[in-house]
Amino acid sequence: MMQHTATRSEPPPNVSAGLKAVFNILDKWQCTPGQIQNILSISRAALYKYRQHPESASLSRDQLERLSYVLNIHAALRTLFDNPGNVYGFMSLANDNPYFNGRTPLEVISSGQFADLYETFKRIDALRGGLW
Repeated sequence: MMQHTATRSEPPPNVSAGLKAVFNILDKWQCTPGQIQNILSISRAALYKYRQHPESASLSRDQLERLSYVLNIHAALRTLFDNPGNVYGFMSLANDNPYFNGRTPLEVISSGQFADLYETFKRIDALRGGLW
């Protein structure tokens, strides 16, 4: 008979690497700690803990999807722009397209609403000829 024990295992290495990459991107977007907390839907304590020890991160499915959207937004921006100033500066530029209505993409995703992160990704991805 096989026994099952309920132990917490280490998150897969790609979660730690993904978290490090996302923190790096959000830092280059010049996000405040509060914006990072909202975008990733993590507490202040978790933010500081995960920055110091990303391997200790215990993320929900929602939080993992948020990481994925940040990484995908960054990938789309890297496809759109060659200049690092544009890759990292785009998120802080006022956008007059209908969804953004003069707000910056960073303002929109800083709401903390998952839908805002998704919609922002969808619109940036469309700029590079994505399937939206």
